[in-house]
Amino acid sequence: MIPITEFSGRDVAVFGLARTGLAAARALAAGGARVHAWDDSEAARAKAEAAGIQVSDINDRDWRTFSALILSPGVPLTLPEPHRVVTLADAVGVPVLGDIELFARAVNALPAAQRPKLIGITGTNGKSTTSALIAHILKEAGKDVRLGGNIGEAVLDLEPLHAGAYYVIELSSFQLDLTDTLRLDVAVWLNTTPDHLDRHGDMAHYVASKRQIFANQGAGDWAVIGVDDEYCAAICTDLTRAAVQHVAPISAGQVLGRGVSALGTKIIDALSGRSETVADLSTAPALAGRHNAQNAAAAYAAARALGIDPRIVAHAFTSFAGLPHRLERVATVQGVRFINDSKATNANAAAQALAVYPRVYWIAGGVAKEGGIADLAPFFPRMARAYLIGQAAGQFSDTLRDKVPVTMAGTLEAAVKLAFDDARASGEPHPVVLLSPACASYDQFRSYEERGDKFKVHVAALASAGRNGARAGAKT
Repeated sequence: MIPITEFSGRDVAVFGLARTGLAAARALAAGGARVHAWDDSEAARAKAEAAGIQVSDINDRDWRTFSALILSPGVPLTLPEPHRVVTLADAVGVPVLGDIELFARAVNALPAAQRPKLIGITGTNGKSTTSALIAHILKEAGKDVRLGGNIGEAVLDLEPLHAGAYYVIELSSFQLDLTDTLRLDVAVWLNTTPDHLDRHGDMAHYVASKRQIFANQGAGDWAVIGVDDEYCAAICTDLTRAAVQHVAPISAGQVLGRGVSALGTKIIDALSGRSETVADLSTAPALAGRHNAQNAAAAYAAARALGIDPRIVAHAFTSFAGLPHRLERVATVQGVRFINDSKATNANAAAQALAVYPRVYWIAGGVAKEGGIADLAPFFPRMARAYLIGQAAGQFSDTLRDKVPVTMAGTLEAAVKLAFDDARASGEPHPVVLLSPACASYDQFRSYEERGDKFKVHVAALASAGRNGARAGAKT
């Protein structure tokens, strides 16, 4: 845990008692603050109390006594409208902060020589894989590494701050909205496509939130930014022109005169202006696909900015195991390969998975994002059949009509069984059943993790049934 001492002896409200809120409450209490923790969910309050956190109904308190409101990133700050606790805080001038801002202030309070290295990663897609990959590279280089933020542990649950440590922090746009003073030694912005517009209102606000990752950087810091979409490309130009920090453009497809390019499976380093092939991703099974090539290029640039030897980076690519729920190879059952890509919660993320496999039996659906799956049209020819689940099934069926054969499976369990039967009967040499839902999970599951875990359970059941059938046949 990282104790937060800034509010020692003062009253602080914490609203939203999921992972980050619980961590913030613990860190503030450890630093001597009087914590008043609350959540609208009775179940969340009960969980907090079970974890030893004192729950206090902040709705009934005089808000003028609070020194700060620590807000969960999942709670609306501005759009579609501010949550009532934000309105109460604003009415009496109580600052609204997030857990990342508490972390940043704790770092800034240290003498310069005692501060750890901070690496932050954002982007619409790929930030979890890139964060984990950077942490893996640094560990392979023998560094003292902590990985957290929007991935794994909440940032305030990580080990205490000290010089020589490397904190690799995944940052969502919601977290960046609540952060003002974070200064990153290396800030990575992978890509930008429309997402979370219900919370941001429009692309301009979404991009402005993401751009906060470069705030407070100075001459010795590095901005690593993708240039394969118009939003990031424009910001890269702005950053290069301003010359406040070092800028490392990265691309999956373009040959860059200066930066890091991923062309096919080759990673090309031109950070010094002279191009050199430094890694081959064909030996890195967890980094298949163009999207992972972009992730690898960004991780390479970040590692080089931190002084890591290119040979260590290249070797680390080959030993990287990948993330659960992102192109995760689950099992092969009777010749059918099952791939868990439950983390693909929007069409752009699903496109990255569909680009890897020439033909799939595709399981999709859930709570649709804006735009649905119309942008996946270039991949429709790769779909042997679509098995649709959840709220989006009807909408997706309309989009796929007369283009892709559709089965309205309803549930994930039914989809797995139906897709398996069709793939096995196809006669194809290595058929692939791909769960890449292009949707949020909240209609049928608590999270994309639970959805992916259930997928693996259903696949395991198929494998078990196959083994039991084989044993029964042998006995007869």
